[in-house]
Amino acid sequence: MSGLTSSQTIGPFFHHALLRDGQSTVTRPASQGERIIVEGKVTDGDGALVTDAMIEIWQANAAGRYDHPADTQDKPRDPAFHGFGRARTDANGIYRFETVKPGAVPGRGNSLQAPHIAVTIFARGLLNHLSTRLYFADEPLNDSDAVLALVPDAARRQTLIATPVAGAPVKTYRFDIVLQGEGETVFFEI
Repeated sequence: MSGLTSSQTIGPFFHHALLRDGQSTVTRPASQGERIIVEGKVTDGDGALVTDAMIEIWQANAAGRYDHPADTQDKPRDPAFHGFGRARTDANGIYRFETVKPGAVPGRGNSLQAPHIAVTIFARGLLNHLSTRLYFADEPLNDSDAVLALVPDAARRQTLIATPVAGAPVKTYRFDIVLQGEGETVFFEI
């Protein structure tokens, strides 16, 4: 019998409490910048699909400015873009966001970080969420990004790179997330 209370005492309860329709659409009709789709698959350490994960993203707008009071850069704010989104994985372990491609943001010193999206993963078996970054394969600034350079192994660094999907009607980037094992996505301690 299915009731309003979950039969499990340990989550995930994302689908019941935190996820609402429309949260995966980060962009609005008036948002500035190149509209893109970011999608990918989440798998566990055995390669099994994670069908009940929740993915959150946080990013700068197309000009490279965050919608946050601490971002005081002299770049345009976009009142139609707030940069936060949340999505669930479906029965095939797939998540999907509609957003805009972010601009480059400042790094430490006078450096410039490559356009990227901060990604947080919540899933069963994880007592703490995981944090990573999504970079775009077609960005020349990737070569000088200080955070990407912290991952010395080129194969591991590739787990942070979203790749363009050929033939998609809207520019689409694929970013699969592997929670553990071979091909594990690089996660950051924040």
